[in-house]
Amino acid sequence: MFLYALRAAESKRQYPRRLKVVLDYLKKKSELTGNTLDEQCKEFIIKTKQNPKWANGQLMEFILFQKARVEKGEIVATTIRNYIKAAKLFIDMNSEVPLVNWKRITKSLPPPKNASNARAPSLNELRKLMEYPDRRIRPIILCMISGGFRIGSWDYLKWKHVTAIKDEKTGQVIAAKMIIYSDEPDEYFCFITSEAYYALLQYITFRKNSGEDITGESWLMRDIWSTTDFDTFKNSTLGLVKYPERLKSSGIKSLIERAMRAQGLAKPLPIGVKRREWKSGHGYRVYFKTKAEQVMKPANVELLSGRNIGISQCYYKPTQMQILEDYLKAVHLLTVSEDYGLKMENEQLRQKNDDSEYIIRGKLEEKDDLINKLKSKYDEEIPMLKQAVSDMQNLLRNPKETAKLVSNQAV
Repeated sequence: MFLYALRAAESKRQYPRRLKVVLDYLKKKSELTGNTLDEQCKEFIIKTKQNPKWANGQLMEFILFQKARVEKGEIVATTIRNYIKAAKLFIDMNSEVPLVNWKRITKSLPPPKNASNARAPSLNELRKLMEYPDRRIRPIILCMISGGFRIGSWDYLKWKHVTAIKDEKTGQVIAAKMIIYSDEPDEYFCFITSEAYYALLQYITFRKNSGEDITGESWLMRDIWSTTDFDTFKNSTLGLVKYPERLKSSGIKSLIERAMRAQGLAKPLPIGVKRREWKSGHGYRVYFKTKAEQVMKPANVELLSGRNIGISQCYYKPTQMQILEDYLKAVHLLTVSEDYGLKMENEQLRQKNDDSEYIIRGKLEEKDDLINKLKSKYDEEIPMLKQAVSDMQNLLRNPKETAKLVSNQAV
């Protein structure tokens, strides 16, 4: 029942481990006798149902023990909450009635920090990280910093979930749409830059040219394969290009951490320091939000990150095109490559020049229209003026006719 409640792959990996910490603590106190997780779980839930006060007391003692570790700097306060979440889920899923007074137990939990001190990686750090000699690292990093999705999303991403978006006039790819958590209750969409899309396309093309059958169902990230037929692969499909294995989010995180160490971006931490300046998985979401909110609407940034915007989500309903137009304002801030950034800058200058030429051409056309109108008016009025002058000259040549005309006008 406990495992039944876990949906995400990362939760299935972490929650049993966290629960095991609680149960191992009880075993050290001789409150439990089992060694395996299954044995400890059965024994713990039986004792809890028989004597709920026992469970309440043991969990309180566990929290006090962990608080002492926080004071020593061995763990952070949030870690205790993660342990208690696992224990609460286990008890709630295996009982029909409330057995533990969680409100009373959590009163003693130390308050978590309001925000993490972890920063976003710098542009130079990203460029150095992508120099790591693994074809997968570049599309992974570019997609995560320009899409802002969680590292666990890679467990669901397939080639069919990526759609290029082209400019109607030039036909060039300006961005790409990605479906995150496809067919899951939390499904949403985000955008990635054209730089990230072409990095993905290059990786997919390399796999196709190497012999892999690429379809819409192909995983975006896969295992590496051998380029030589070794005897070890005669009776196994492992490591062969035609039999791809999905690279899980845990494998992607390991790949990033390996790249960080190799590139000198993850040096050994000083004694007493538990966390790095920027996280190998979450730091790229921080980068996306930091850059995008400089020019985008905060609500759109939250929607593209898959976050809930509260009551506003019931009333704020932008179209996909409106969000895309807003996202395109941040593309230059989410671009990493120097050459690509220069290309984008040149494209913007070219577009600006085209706009200027269009405006100048329009002004010239307006001027030509004005000249033509004046010329047309001139052509109409000049004959009339010539006729009036001719009539005046005739009157001046014949004084009698002029006097008669004046006399008639006087009468």
